[in-house]
Amino acid sequence: MSGQKNTVPVTIGNGQAVSNVADLVDAIPVAVVVPSTWTTADLTFQTSDDGRAYHDVYDEGGSELTVKATAGAWLIIPDAYACGFGRYVKVRSGTAASPVNQAAAREVKIIVAR
Repeated sequence: MSGQKNTVPVTIGNGQAVSNVADLVDAIPVAVVVPSTWTTADLTFQTSDDGRAYHDVYDEGGSELTVKATAGAWLIIPDAYACGFGRYVKVRSGTAASPVNQAAAREVKIIVAR
């Protein structure tokens, strides 16, 4: 990995809580940029290695991997988890148990290292 960083945008639609799919082929997600218009909610993730079957992402303790989100912020994905994502990723507003629908379409930027 060269350390080069790129941006992969996804959109959570108006009244939705889960984004479209980001194809992170040969990349590791290292951060997420949340728009300043973000409806208050933390971020969680779904991932897949085949683009068909998606799974919620959990840490080694069995808790859903949650990134505390602040509107307009650059949010770091902890190194210990970044390499565990599959090729395909969806971003969720809220958690699997309590998704939070966004009040308008929101573009979230996944920052990846290659």
